[in-house]
Amino acid sequence: MTRYAKPLREGGSLPALVEADDDFLYVLKFRGAGQGTKALIAELVAGEIARLLGLRVPEIVFAMLDSAFGRTEPDEEIQDLLRASEGLNLALHYLSGSITFDPLVTTVDAKLASQIVWLDCLITNVDRTARNTNMLIWHKQLWLIDHGAALYFHHSWDNWEVQSKRPFAQVKDHVLLPQATELYTVDTEFRQILTPKVIQSIVSLVPDEWLTNESTSESADEQRAVYFQFLKARLASSEIFVNAATDARNALV
Repeated sequence: MTRYAKPLREGGSLPALVEADDDFLYVLKFRGAGQGTKALIAELVAGEIARLLGLRVPEIVFAMLDSAFGRTEPDEEIQDLLRASEGLNLALHYLSGSITFDPLVTTVDAKLASQIVWLDCLITNVDRTARNTNMLIWHKQLWLIDHGAALYFHHSWDNWEVQSKRPFAQVKDHVLLPQATELYTVDTEFRQILTPKVIQSIVSLVPDEWLTNESTSESADEQRAVYFQFLKARLASSEIFVNAATDARNALV
């Protein structure tokens, strides 16, 4: 990253618009913000799963920050954030000219709505509500952004096996749930795509640097194994969250 353009104050984690050495603009997510590297891990894993399933997600890249980055920034809060984020961070290609998805303006067809609801149930993404849709319209297409709140099991590793088989209760607040009438069809299709080999390849993208810290004694490989097992188990029991989402939808309509 070569230039700090401006903070994006819409989010609590204070991401920033930055310019990289490829001359493109990116939305940079900082390891020193909010939930730290766990938010970056969720962003990476959830985003790449979505992309593999054929959903539109901005390009995700790794971003290295050194001590010189943003040194002219006058805001002390941002300076503290930058210093805490030196090292490897995450950035997403900036969709210039995009607008926030508004369910009152744009209608999403049943298949796409079902695909997104299914994805969010799999990754336990609590952040796709009418108040905070985390979707953009860009070139007349729907794009998914901001998955840092997904995979919340990794904030309490002890009971990940139990969490992997739970229905996703928060789906009742999903902005696209009323249109998601094809969840069972999508479940069949997506389970065929997300093979263990594919899940392993996505989890393997998580850098050691985001997994090794003083708060855990598990190695990076051991933690990646838990992410893999969680997603594998959740996928194997997808009928549980699909049934729960269907019941929640039926209660709405």
